[in-house]
Amino acid sequence: SLGAAFEGQLPWRDAASYVVVQVAFALVGVAAAHVMFEAPVFMATKIRTGGGQWLAESIATFGLVVVVFGCARQRVNLAAFAIAAYITAAYWFTASTSFANPAVTVARSLTDTFAGIRPADVPGFVAAQISGAIAGMLLVRGVLPVAGHENG
Repeated sequence: SLGAAFEGQLPWRDAASYVVVQVAFALVGVAAAHVMFEAPVFMATKIRTGGGQWLAESIATFGLVVVVFGCARQRVNLAAFAIAAYITAAYWFTASTSFANPAVTVARSLTDTFAGIRPADVPGFVAAQISGAIAGMLLVRGVLPVAGHENG
């Protein structure tokens, strides 16, 4: 949502509302998954911290932003498949298992499964995601023109 606001696709005044809704529904999703599998909803204990994890998360977010906004700028018809393929690949090629989104990170702090993250480690991941997203947006803006625009 912040990337869309940065790109001018979403008014900045609306971005905060989008973020709140995304986090709220990420939490609803975690609760629903736990109820479906009859697992308790609680805080995660999986430690995910340190330079390697943060670098991995920054790279995961960078790549996701490049795929999402690259597809949007080039009007790629198969964007959903490209994004799904990237997320699947990034799960395997990053040490962090590619949360790549602060709403996902917050939600995963409420599950004590393999996918979880200890609440104390959330701020480092979110900072890494922000740095990766900024780098990705700068690359997209600098390299990929908007389809149909000669000068980007």
